Amino acid sequence: MILRLLRPSKQPDPAVIEVEHLQARYQVTLKRSAKARRYGLRISLATRAVVLTMPIKADLATAIDFAKRHGGWIATRLARLPQTVPFIDGNRVPLRGEPHLLRAIGGRGAKILVQVDDDGTACLAIPGDPAFMARRLKDFLKREALRDLDLAVARYAQMIDVSVKGITLRDTKSRWGSCSSQGALNFSWRLIMAPPFVLDYLAAHEIAHRREMNHSSRYWRLLNSMTPDVERAEAWLKSHGTSLHHYG
Repeated sequence: MILRLLRPSKQPDPAVIEVEHLQARYQVTLKRSAKARRYGLRISLATRAVVLTMPIKADLATAIDFAKRHGGWIATRLARLPQTVPFIDGNRVPLRGEPHLLRAIGGRGAKILVQVDDDGTACLAIPGDPAFMARRLKDFLKREALRDLDLAVARYAQMIDVSVKGITLRDTKSRWGSCSSQGALNFSWRLIMAPPFVLDYLAAHEIAHRREMNHSSRYWRLLNSMTPDVERAEAWLKSHGTSLHHYG
């Protein structure tokens, strides 16, 4: 009889580790990557998430030590990022590129009202229990985004004679929109906070993919023939797009 020694199975990496610096604690997500040749830390501008990337065969203890030795770097970079703006009474949130003061007005009304005060301040008057203000505002912004995108998508689809299978809204972090080969469109609902020409451009951008499922020179020629705002919108997204993720 031959006895085989059973090796204990390797424990999976923890999804998150904690790094402490000057009594503050930071959550760091661990990620192994076949492309990584060394340890690397990055911080998402959109989500403020801290990610430690390491080679596939890297030693876990060494990776954790690397992260802990860079606690000061993590703290400094996070401190430089803009603070988030929660959906609460008194804060300002952009709607179609214009800042609006959030105002909890209580009562039993069901509809969020867009108002302008005597001094010219644009407001979003949100009825109901203030505890549900954030949820109600997010639902309102999604409805407004879908309404604007429906109109823009229909216009551009008619322009180049293509069909679409519908529009889905998501809270994507790295892509503002996408188009499947079947014509299903996905957009970030946060586009409703950008100036209208940005949302309009993203609608044209994805509709153009119904003709060209690529980013070839032919695709860009088609897109530029559809809208004059390609460079303007791309520049706005590059400079300000990340800021849209700071709200809510």
